[in-house]
Amino acid sequence: MIAPERFQKICQLLEKRQTDLTLVMDNVNKPHNLAAIIRSCDAVGIHRVHAISRRSSIRTKQRTAAGASRWVKVGLSDSVTPVVGKIRDEGMQILVATYRPDAVDFRTIDYTRPTAIIMGEELTGPSQESIDLANHFVYIPMFGMVESLNVSVAAALILFEAQRQRKTASLYDSRHFSDAEFERLLFEYAYPRLSAVLREQGKPYPKLDEHGAFHPGDVTE
Repeated sequence: MIAPERFQKICQLLEKRQTDLTLVMDNVNKPHNLAAIIRSCDAVGIHRVHAISRRSSIRTKQRTAAGASRWVKVGLSDSVTPVVGKIRDEGMQILVATYRPDAVDFRTIDYTRPTAIIMGEELTGPSQESIDLANHFVYIPMFGMVESLNVSVAAALILFEAQRQRKTASLYDSRHFSDAEFERLLFEYAYPRLSAVLREQGKPYPKLDEHGAFHPGDVTE
């Protein structure tokens, strides 16, 4: 059985998850950048992110990074258009981080709205497909000789501005999941191996009590 303290921490994590805030990695390919971005997403309470790659070599790295992340769901795809199209259909504004004449300071955006942030490849930036799908372009003002930040650093700055605005607006104070979804995720995060076995067998998850325990008889072999 899970330790009650760990169970309560998982409960608190799920209570604050922001299902209407996400990040799309458009061909980000360096493993340390992928991992750092996913960690930042976890820290600000993002439930699901998306990794896009048109090259199999990058997809392998993305799969590795996704597999190492237990707390953030990572969707893998080879095309940005259907992924962002679905996100837009869900009512999210699409922000692309890139510097261009019509880009605005990233801090002027209202992140309390449902929002998807697209971060582009380390060297070439976001793809033309991402640019074509954008509602807004955002940039990070800089006053030194460097022209750009590391993509994981840039993502963290934008994400924590989103967190700041959402915390001020009390968006972390109410649960985003339905009761059924909350209970499902709670069991999967608390008992990842057992939940995988039960899913494979097509069996329901047992009911957890307030300490994260369940009756062994509720799990049939």
